[in-house]
Amino acid sequence: MSHPIPVILDCDPGHDDALAITLALARPELNVLGITTVGGNAGLENTTRNALRILALLNRPDVPVAAGIDDPLLRPLETAPEVHGKSGLDGADLPEPISEARPEGAIAFLAATLAASPEPVTLIPTGPLTNIGLLLLAHPELKPKIARICLMGGAMGAGNWTPSAEFNIWVDPEAARIVFRSGLPITMCGLDITHKALMGLPEVDRLRALGTRPGDVFADLLFFFTRFHLERYGTADTPIHDAVAVAAVALPHLVGTRPHHVDVEVNGELTRGMTVVDHRGQPGKTPNVDVALDIDRAAFAELVIEAVASFR
Repeated sequence: MSHPIPVILDCDPGHDDALAITLALARPELNVLGITTVGGNAGLENTTRNALRILALLNRPDVPVAAGIDDPLLRPLETAPEVHGKSGLDGADLPEPISEARPEGAIAFLAATLAASPEPVTLIPTGPLTNIGLLLLAHPELKPKIARICLMGGAMGAGNWTPSAEFNIWVDPEAARIVFRSGLPITMCGLDITHKALMGLPEVDRLRALGTRPGDVFADLLFFFTRFHLERYGTADTPIHDAVAVAAVALPHLVGTRPHHVDVEVNGELTRGMTVVDHRGQPGKTPNVDVALDIDRAAFAELVIEAVASFR
């Protein structure tokens, strides 16, 4: 195997973010340089605390965490307590943090880490794109230090927060537009693929059968997550959205993509946050995004369970 890919996770934990962090730290293909947090599934104070609690569970207090931006660029923050609970990570008895967030904040941490890296770094945002949009605005000179952005967000078809928009893009469409128009290589792991990356009650049982503290915690978290999907959609099969973006970087052969031109609607009364995908290849619309479309559900679930099993 070649040397690990340097990555930074930008997230808003979140049940699926917690599994994304775990998968990233478990995979030998990745070198996690740090985690930055953003307001999204919950407010910034909670998402930062949740990231630190997950690192405590995994006994990885060495991983730097930097708190980013709470509110979107131009709008008030709307969170998702009905999905993730009031804390953003309800449903399990997580340990208290054993490390603290970095004092300099996410934008300064991202800039310093990119500048210091001997090779370009892959960014994996799994929440609203506020931090990444601000980074690109404040430090355009660091674009060559970004290998690519592999994000969870968007959709070619229907949304999950509104009929037309996926939650992460809807929360801060202005930041998302900055990212999609950045000219950087982008992979979009949107609902078209994450709704195929499912785990459910059999996986809850498998996690609990590991007989470890992380296994029990993630079994409880997944059970909480499945309960929401059962009540809302009538099925316990639950998309583990954010871990897909990590899997796409660590094991790209698991993910099928197709190049498209993608932009973000910021003003539409009914379409705010919609990722507008050019299906027809219109003249002048050069593809700027690799849109992820396919994943092997069984292989993905096995990958996530193996990741949790690697921690004691």
